[in-house]
Amino acid sequence: MADNKKHKNKFINAERVSIIVILAVILVLFAYFFKDIMLPLFHMQVNNDIDGASALLKEKGFMGGITVILIEALQMVIIFVSAEFIQISSGLSYPIYLSLPLCDIGICLGATIIFLLVRVFKFNSSTYEKNRGMIDKIASSAKDRNIVLLLYLLFFMPFIPFGAICYYGASTKISYGKYMLTVSTSAIPSVVVSVLIGQAGMAFFSSNIPLWLLVVIVILLSIALFALIYWFMHKFVLKDTDETPDSLFFDIFFMIVKLLQFGKKKPNIEADLIVEADAPYLMLSNHENFIDFFYLYYLPHLKSPSCIISEYYCTRPLFRIFKKHCGFIHKKQFSGNSDYKDKIRYMISKGFPVVIYPEGRRSPDGRSNPIVEKEASFYKELNVDIVLVKINGGYYAHPKWRTRAYSSNVNVTITRVLKREEIAAMTDEELENIISGELYNDASKNTITKYRQKDKAKGLEKLLYRCADCGALYKTSGSGNELKCLSCGAVHTIDEDYHFTGNIRSIPEYYDIIRKMEEKELGDISLKANVRVKIFDEKMKRSKKETGVYSLNSNAFHYSSGTTEFSIPISELPALSFKCGKRFELYHDDKLHFFYPEEDPVQVARWALIVDLLNFSR
Repeated sequence: MADNKKHKNKFINAERVSIIVILAVILVLFAYFFKDIMLPLFHMQVNNDIDGASALLKEKGFMGGITVILIEALQMVIIFVSAEFIQISSGLSYPIYLSLPLCDIGICLGATIIFLLVRVFKFNSSTYEKNRGMIDKIASSAKDRNIVLLLYLLFFMPFIPFGAICYYGASTKISYGKYMLTVSTSAIPSVVVSVLIGQAGMAFFSSNIPLWLLVVIVILLSIALFALIYWFMHKFVLKDTDETPDSLFFDIFFMIVKLLQFGKKKPNIEADLIVEADAPYLMLSNHENFIDFFYLYYLPHLKSPSCIISEYYCTRPLFRIFKKHCGFIHKKQFSGNSDYKDKIRYMISKGFPVVIYPEGRRSPDGRSNPIVEKEASFYKELNVDIVLVKINGGYYAHPKWRTRAYSSNVNVTITRVLKREEIAAMTDEELENIISGELYNDASKNTITKYRQKDKAKGLEKLLYRCADCGALYKTSGSGNELKCLSCGAVHTIDEDYHFTGNIRSIPEYYDIIRKMEEKELGDISLKANVRVKIFDEKMKRSKKETGVYSLNSNAFHYSSGTTEFSIPISELPALSFKCGKRFELYHDDKLHFFYPEEDPVQVARWALIVDLLNFSR
């Protein structure tokens, strides 16, 4: 026994010595090529100088090919260095029958180094740890599949570096042979796309193809890779979690939103009360900003929530894909349609929280809209806790009348948790009053950011469409930090707290003056305008366009064109959703209609306000 143990220890020591020798040889190769080829290539990568990299590789000939292998391997081990640069440079420098195997050999070499570092030296990468959450989520959804198939799935996932996947694979019990076979084959689609982009670039530089064709080739190759990734995700990863917030698409969607919000401040979260809520729960929030859903994502949910979204976002093809796979619940705003309630019940039954904005539309002036669709009886029927959340600071970050978003302090506060037993004992009216009171916010009275930008009033005429001084319609103009009236010359200047500096102190005060002017004329109101109309079918996949005339009086909304005519009583039109300075939308026969005024498009804000006033006066 002692001899066997001694022999085994000698074998292990010999194996370790062999591995150290192999790693030493690799390090010597790196050192030999580093100064003359690799270091200049890294400088070119920083400067995105693909042409220079290609010229250097061609000049070095055989040595250039070895350099491609070593750099590809190094990028696997280090992880955070992009591999596409050397792959495209290789495609520019060598024919595809050389560039493709060079890159794949480099990937295999890097994967081998990672395997040795993990298995022998128990090395762990901090960059791998940062990607571990995404990898673990995919691994848990693929728990019934073997490790080889799981690694194939991981290699097809966007946003996960190949090196991080190799660190994961090496940490499992997979054999080196299966590990290398998986790595060498699963990396090929991505490498092929990068190399072909390089080949297309080489054809362009040699004047064999025009620039427009090069652009088309790059786009088509990217689409092909995305389609392959999408097919793999849908076929294998999303099968069990598809159309729920557990879907990998949900994580990808919020990862994309995070990238788009790069440089913006994260919201300040005050969520101590969430421990009082039993999951699954309803989460009700006020609505100040388009990305309020993203602010609520930062709350410490035990399970990712399903969010109610307006159906008109599904008119955008890419968002329609995410809506389907992320478990978002789409709602036909102010239409009387209740199909979304079944989807809320389904999500609750599966244990997912559901986020609802009871206002049903974004705040126009920074104050919460009245809740016109009363849902208290439905909330009680669900028999779950209700978490009430107030968002403050989101309005001035990106109000609906301005195209530009500012970085802003945003507070997300759970103000109250209503237990299901407490809710059952309330009347519908009592519950509605509590929800309205807890969610109400006036951004002008709770400013938490200094806005030093010099274009704060740009686009403000899309909301404050009427002069508060002379009453002139559609004569206001926002530029810089000033809202001017082109009729009487009145000027209102916005300060760093987003307040006006004159007698009218805030946007809500100005909006209230307009409201009072409209109220005085409400009895004789009769509006009419020529419009372009876009009509979507019930599935939001097709649309048709036409022109017509729409009108509004104290009794009804009316629309007519050469082929269509309908009226909607004001009593059946609780509110109008609108996009400032562009359009408003409503439903008729379950079809979404976009109305674009041909003159004075700022008037859509007026139409929405008048519908609110007509409903309020009843």
